Amino acid sequence: MNTILKMSGIKKVFAGVIALDDVNLELEKGEIHALIGENGAGKSTLMKILLGMYQRDGGEIEFKGQKINFKSPAEALESGISMIHQEISLVPNMTVAENIWLGREKQFKKGAMIDIRKRHEKTEKLLHGLEIDVKPNVPVKNLSVAEMQLVELARAVSYDADIIIMDEPTSALTTKEVELLYKITRNLAKEGVTSVFISHKLEEIFDICDRVTVLRDGHFIKTDYCKNISNDQLIKMIVGRELKDIYPKVQPKYGDVALEVKHLCKTGVFDDISFEVRSGEILGFAGLMGAGRTEIMRSIFGMERPDSGEIYIHGKKVHIKRPKDAVENGIGMVTEDRLRTGSIYTLSVIGNTTLASLGQITNRLELYSPKKELKEFTKVSGKLSVKYSSPKELIGNLSGGNQQKVIIARWLLKNVDILIMDEPTRGIDVGSKSEIYQLMADLANQGMAIIMISSEMPELLGMSNRIVVVRGGKLVFECSRQEADQETLIAHAFDI
Repeated sequence: MNTILKMSGIKKVFAGVIALDDVNLELEKGEIHALIGENGAGKSTLMKILLGMYQRDGGEIEFKGQKINFKSPAEALESGISMIHQEISLVPNMTVAENIWLGREKQFKKGAMIDIRKRHEKTEKLLHGLEIDVKPNVPVKNLSVAEMQLVELARAVSYDADIIIMDEPTSALTTKEVELLYKITRNLAKEGVTSVFISHKLEEIFDICDRVTVLRDGHFIKTDYCKNISNDQLIKMIVGRELKDIYPKVQPKYGDVALEVKHLCKTGVFDDISFEVRSGEILGFAGLMGAGRTEIMRSIFGMERPDSGEIYIHGKKVHIKRPKDAVENGIGMVTEDRLRTGSIYTLSVIGNTTLASLGQITNRLELYSPKKELKEFTKVSGKLSVKYSSPKELIGNLSGGNQQKVIIARWLLKNVDILIMDEPTRGIDVGSKSEIYQLMADLANQGMAIIMISSEMPELLGMSNRIVVVRGGKLVFECSRQEADQETLIAHAFDI
């Protein structure tokens, strides 16, 4: 065995609270190593200590046989450790090439100017070698979330790092893109590059990783070869208990048609979209990234303007020109990107929860009432078991699962009866996923109509009462949960 990194007895304390206690991580050169655990288990803290973002309070780190203590991510990067973060960290108004080489422009200097052609060619060569189909001169803001994630990967590879840390790298990717990422990661492993794969998708741990290290509540649980453990054993190590029936078995009680969409069109994006969803039903939307699923829902919610088509709420035709119109008609939306469109990171947990219901938290004089806001927040957050230290805590300090609960709580407080959920468990651990699924089942049982976009087949098959497949901006297939299977859905998504 050729050990490239050894973290021993790592300890970290924040304001008297122990975040990591005697945690170990050992990586071998050229291996793909999974680092897993529930949100709050300590994975991010451990990686931030390695990268020099936090300073450890105990323990030692050896990298390539030398004891190290990086003071900043730049120092770690210079030494050969790079990271792809779960939340996209690219600059939207810059091009792909500008983002990849940001901070390293000196290599393209031509006198006092940047040799743009040379940078373009080097970017094109890098992307082509990784089989990433993105143009170097395209502004990042014009890319899909999946394409941005692949650009993040290309940037990490461009540093010729010895270790690449990947935080939820497949959370926004479809099956085809996941296969490409697997291929890139395996090729890197053959070249001796070590990858740390942080993921909540247990199936991909077994698909791609050689070994796995499990953390729970800031403690080291175990490191083992993936071939030596089963899925159930891994879940038990992660949550500390057996977790069975992750998808609730609920008999649907359908009501009237809550939402009906007729012939919705947007040139070049989607065409002739017609479907309906009933109260008490969970309607799943399957399809590849870029198929038009998210764009259809953004149009229904008023975030984008369709060219034509009609929308009916409980049989009444409505005109939705902006999200405010959708909310006033009883539609809420949990977007796929919690960071950019789902929450306001500079606002507190309570502020994000009551954001859509400011008109409901007034006193008799119709003035804003902090007392009423706290009362309403406490009631709805309690129903969802949101974990936070204070209502005024910034939402960005919460785990992914709790951030998602806050966004769902926002729509419960607003009392919407139609909820669109785009990738509802993206970047959420297995224990929190189970809670979100139970919550969705409870809401449907109470009569809410739910539309769920998901790139995870087990999630679609486990939660949907009915599934439609979107391909090339068109609805190409529909079936009930009983009729659905993974092979059929994938075949229609790819047009096989």
